[in-house]
Amino acid sequence: MGHTSVDKIIALQKSPANTRNLCILAHVDHGKTTLADCLVASNGIISSRLAGKLRYLDSREDEQIRGITMKSSAISLHYKKGDQEYLLNLIDSPGHVDFSSEVSTAVRLCDGAIVVVDAVEGLCPQTQVVLRQAWLENIRPVLVINKIDRLIMELKLTSQEAYSHLQKILEQVNAVTGALFTSRVLEERAEKEKEEEIEKEMLSGDQLYDWSAGLEEADDSLLYFSPDQGNVVFASAIDGWGFSIQQFAEIYSQKMGIKAEVLLRTLWGDFYLNAKAKKIMKGAQAKGKKPLFVQLVLDNIWSLYDAVVTRRDKEKVEKVMTSLGIKVLARDSRHSDPKVLLSAICAQWLPVSQAVLSMVCEKLPSPLDMVSERVEKLMSVGVRLFDLMPKQTQELKRAFLQCSSAENAPVIIFVSKMFAVNTKALPQNKQRPLTQEEIAQRREIARQRHAERMVTDQTPTESHKEHTHSQTKSQEGKPSGLSTAKMTMQDSKPEEEDEQKEAFVAFARVYSGTVRKGQKVFVLGPKYDPAQGLSMLPEGCTASDCVLQVPHLSCCSVGSLYLLMGRELEELEEVPAGNVLGIGGLEEYILKSATLSSSPACPPFTPLNFEATPIVRVAIEPKHPSEMPQLVRGMRLLNQADPCAEVLIQETGEHVLVTAGEVHLQRCLDDLRDRFARIEISSSKPIIPFRETVIRPPKLDMVNEELGKQQKIAIIHQVKDDASQGRSSTTLHVDTSGLVTLTTPNRLATVSIRAIPLPDEVTCLLESSTELIRTVEQVNISLREGRSMDVSPRTLEAIAGLKAQLESILQGRKWRNAVERIWSFGPRRYGPNILLNNVEDYNRPSVWQCLGKGADDDIGQRVVIRDFDNSIISGFQLATLSGPMCEEPLMGVCFSVERWDIQSSAFPQHQDSLEEDSIFHEALADNKLKGSGETFARSEGTSVGPSQVRCRPEAASTDCYGPVSGQLIAAMKEACRHAFQAQPQRLMAAMYTCEIMATAEVLGRVYGVLGKREGRVLHEQMKEGTDMFIIKAVLPVAESFGFADEIRKRTSGLASPQLVFSHWEVIASDPYWVPTTEEEYLHFGEKADSANQVLKYMNAVRRRKGLYVEEKIVEHAEKQRTLGKNK
Repeated sequence: MGHTSVDKIIALQKSPANTRNLCILAHVDHGKTTLADCLVASNGIISSRLAGKLRYLDSREDEQIRGITMKSSAISLHYKKGDQEYLLNLIDSPGHVDFSSEVSTAVRLCDGAIVVVDAVEGLCPQTQVVLRQAWLENIRPVLVINKIDRLIMELKLTSQEAYSHLQKILEQVNAVTGALFTSRVLEERAEKEKEEEIEKEMLSGDQLYDWSAGLEEADDSLLYFSPDQGNVVFASAIDGWGFSIQQFAEIYSQKMGIKAEVLLRTLWGDFYLNAKAKKIMKGAQAKGKKPLFVQLVLDNIWSLYDAVVTRRDKEKVEKVMTSLGIKVLARDSRHSDPKVLLSAICAQWLPVSQAVLSMVCEKLPSPLDMVSERVEKLMSVGVRLFDLMPKQTQELKRAFLQCSSAENAPVIIFVSKMFAVNTKALPQNKQRPLTQEEIAQRREIARQRHAERMVTDQTPTESHKEHTHSQTKSQEGKPSGLSTAKMTMQDSKPEEEDEQKEAFVAFARVYSGTVRKGQKVFVLGPKYDPAQGLSMLPEGCTASDCVLQVPHLSCCSVGSLYLLMGRELEELEEVPAGNVLGIGGLEEYILKSATLSSSPACPPFTPLNFEATPIVRVAIEPKHPSEMPQLVRGMRLLNQADPCAEVLIQETGEHVLVTAGEVHLQRCLDDLRDRFARIEISSSKPIIPFRETVIRPPKLDMVNEELGKQQKIAIIHQVKDDASQGRSSTTLHVDTSGLVTLTTPNRLATVSIRAIPLPDEVTCLLESSTELIRTVEQVNISLREGRSMDVSPRTLEAIAGLKAQLESILQGRKWRNAVERIWSFGPRRYGPNILLNNVEDYNRPSVWQCLGKGADDDIGQRVVIRDFDNSIISGFQLATLSGPMCEEPLMGVCFSVERWDIQSSAFPQHQDSLEEDSIFHEALADNKLKGSGETFARSEGTSVGPSQVRCRPEAASTDCYGPVSGQLIAAMKEACRHAFQAQPQRLMAAMYTCEIMATAEVLGRVYGVLGKREGRVLHEQMKEGTDMFIIKAVLPVAESFGFADEIRKRTSGLASPQLVFSHWEVIASDPYWVPTTEEEYLHFGEKADSANQVLKYMNAVRRRKGLYVEEKIVEHAEKQRTLGKNK
């Protein structure tokens, strides 16, 4: 197929029925970009000889150097099948785990996906991840089993062995999709059972129980990959061939006289050809016969490779080419590399582009076939049900399903990411080819100039006079001013170029309507509520009208529209529904992703599902401090251009970059250096996150001997030591049981606190439910302020479920009635730590009051309690935000407040300032919540008006309530820290899950590297039919830097790890441990100077934060002996 013109693609954009939006998904190095090259070559954009070598969609220099894709790139292709013409918007996505956020951005814009699997490596960890991502976004996948040439050339399998190997790969892939399908069916079944239970309660009488799981009735016909269904292609993209069973069924139906439908059903499976009876029969395996697929398909490919590559038998090659009716150029047949001849034959016999593109057009849905379930999922943001949305919003569902481009259809666009483009690469800044008229015009101008020059040459003296005359004239006035202006313009030009070197283009898809250049649309923020927007805006309001201040809603005009063509951009005037496009001029309105619509009834789309969590932090600073503004600007641009990177400024003033892994970090630093900041930068060593926790007192010491009462004695000694070092022991008392009692310096308030370790299940539950806890906290603040807040039934159900789960885990005498007595969560009011109210005669409202239980206390009393209450909570939040070990956040700790006394002299005469302070605290809490991105958008902040605060002159007196509140916060924080130190303290390390594929001969070296870096192997298994092992291990993030490089070096590139952040894990050893028992002295020596790894981690963090580190620099100092005799 020749090169397709842009006009042709613009014409095809108008028929959504013949449009396919698809992405290529796979594990790293499984051949996605090579396959994309073959598809691009079919449109004449690149040469078919360069397909696989050029990697056209890898446009970045570092992508070409590393040989991996790092960003999603789109290209529009044209494909003609019969009399039908199709437009394919193809997006190539990365396979490396560090860039899985780019996969999320690609998947959201597509309706289908090509999943590529390596025929040798089979199903890999990242393949499972991308299958799950496709499943979560409700897009239909098709399968390409790539690199089949490796089975012939590397593994040297026979065609029969290859067939059984391919069957196993299909089974593995289908097992993953089957598991995803089963989990969804069971979830739906559980929801159905809940509804039935409610109906049962309403209806009396005996009910029959249905024991079926609902899997029998569920339709899974379109779910699995099977060659006879036409959704599997077998290919070798590097050699340029690929086929589906349909192609061979058509070939052999003409040769053998068997119907193509029969061959289609029998070519894959346990069928064989009975030559005598000329029938296709079942039971090839049982009878020891060759299956049809081996006999009719694989044997031909194997014999072609044998003739062309292995034996280089020219006669046989000629015979094969004659039988296939193929002609090859003389230079290809004479080429020294047999692969060139092989590619030339295969490109004509079984072109991979034809097999893949015809499967895509047949099997993947068009934008018109979008299922209503996917539309509802996209539009149901957060915990809001689609059915509970305003009527106008629900009507937009029809516009989605119709995918109409009519004038009156609402415009709905989703921007999945912003990507940076050099301004020189934009179509409007490119040099366009000249037309014939322009060429003729320029020729005429050149001719005139030449003629003038000839005239001046003839009269040299006259021209000399004129020249001197013009010089004197320019010195007199005006022209000299012009020349200076020119100079200044030339000077300022480079600066402007520097400023405007990178432009942002939004990577988007139109779901409904037609978007035009310069059109005004609404930008819907992630917290925008359509019900609130519709109530505040006048009916029939459009983006071009002057819009009132609606929270999370802004207006913008669409800049340039671009057709994405891989490395190139083509400018468009309008784009109809169902197409992928680039939009310019939105960098001021969109940070990373957003929903654009011409209707305020449209809800924001659900946020993207990011598989990778950014965990690797580095502090960045410019080499020259004067270049700080450029760094700040560069980091702002980087934050916008990368969907997964995060940029933040810490309390210390450091500029911190957070990335998903080492490769991602390197790419971000290169971008910052070369594109966005364009200055020399220096980055710190990675900032490794830790958490601090307490555990139950251990029963055994370091030499596995039973502990007596040493732990408690050690605590009392520690407190005595602290007191002797100058800490005031009159205000602090530590009980032998670990109960800490602390009095404020003004002796007006006393708190007693105990730290208790939370069970692991509770910590995990709280960590996974942060959004829900934020919602609970926000509802409680609204109730305290006397405002009502609409919460959907689903949210209330989820909150009740969380409470029930906590109650089921926190069992036993110690935790009796603990869930009802939860005072707050922390840090930041939604973290994995709990503050418990065990104070006698203080019944404060429960945090679960949003479930319908509220405390109706006396209002005056409530103000007083609430005010002190907030001080206690603030102290707890501060304590959990930075622990005593190395100022890292706490995790899995419960602080139980067992006593809280306040002398009455603290507050009676200044009631008004009390109120003022309480309002201030709530506003502060409210702002905290607002900043952390809560689920529900609030229409207005807390306004402190004259009716709420009544100031009196006495309130400003010296012993007013303010200092008491501050001292109580400080006392609470200190008490929590001392209570924490009274228990056995431990550090928690962030852990990666590490999946390594390695051959048997390098297995020992892989284990050696893992052991050296504190890794722990969970399990290993051998891949059937190969000599590859899959090792699953956990590795601390602190030890992971340089891990991938070391493994590749030690194993000569035969093993490559995939690191994904998994969980937090308690490091077993105690950082403060010193030998105490006789056995420990014997085993470890008096100083116990064997390396304590946890102490190293802790001291490294303390040193980085500028905290005191207790270490001996010189011990037993003596004069150094030298080797000289007379010295």
